[in-house]
Amino acid sequence: MRILGIDPGLRTTGFGIIDVAGHQLSYVASGTISTLHLAQGELPARLKVLFEGIHEVIACYQPEAASVEIVFVNVNPQSTLLLGQARGACVSALVTRDLPVAEYTALQMKQAVVGHGRAQKAQVQEMVKRLLKLPGLPGPDAADALGLAITHAHVGQAQAQIAKATALTRSTSGMYRAGRSR
Repeated sequence: MRILGIDPGLRTTGFGIIDVAGHQLSYVASGTISTLHLAQGELPARLKVLFEGIHEVIACYQPEAASVEIVFVNVNPQSTLLLGQARGACVSALVTRDLPVAEYTALQMKQAVVGHGRAQKAQVQEMVKRLLKLPGLPGPDAADALGLAITHAHVGQAQAQIAKATALTRSTSGMYRAGRSR
């Protein structure tokens, strides 16, 4: 299975792609999508760059699933709203390409990759390098994105095993058909 991890940011969005075969993780690609060339006030243009950048990554690497970091509530509410919009552009790009999207907090990712949720960026970079046998450290945004893909590889396998062992069912009472009201 090929997994795309996304670390959303309005200035720089990290992406990382890994292949998973059983418990074996293999690095495919990573990088960033930058909107730094645009003026800070050009929010719609920045969101478009993120949306189209994610589409490009999907077209190039053909992932089968995606994982995205859940936005944390920042001290500055305006920053949180802007980050949420960047995340929305990324998630929209993923779902328009029919990719299943899993969501994890930074704490969950750090716990899965490093072993504790209070890990520093440098620790995440080092563990991603070790887990994927990379020759050098990935950049911080790409490392977080790769960490999200690794987290999904581990959590997704566990969830699949649990689903096989138990009959998980979703209640449909109170839900609208296909998410729309009548």
